[in-house]
Amino acid sequence: MASEEESGEFYLRYYVGHKGKFGHEFLEFEFRPDVLRECRRIISDSKIMKEDDNNWPEPDRVGRQELEIVMGNEHISFTTSKIGSLVDVQSSADPEGLRIFYYLVQDLKCFVFSLISLHFKIKPI
Repeated sequence: MASEEESGEFYLRYYVGHKGKFGHEFLEFEFRPDVLRECRRIISDSKIMKEDDNNWPEPDRVGRQELEIVMGNEHISFTTSKIGSLVDVQSSADPEGLRIFYYLVQDLKCFVFSLISLHFKIKPI
């Protein structure tokens, strides 16, 4: 039997990008409920739903990241600057919360790129 969390509404959108001399360069993806149970597990394991981005670095000329998640009755949205490395995370005003965000984003990117790679490796019948 599916839990309320698994049977409820699920949506995730991630964006990272900047505007520079080559125009608007960005990566954006979104997941909807019919797509991914695994993505839901990644989100649940990360504890991101308890975080707050008030003390995270504001988006700047280097770029911005956005993460929006709807899971069941909870809806959260985060915005911060692009994170270059864990040094940026440790020097922030909320290193623990930003670390959770950083690793979640890394997991989501790996998941998306694995799906893309898998798609192109399947041999047609």
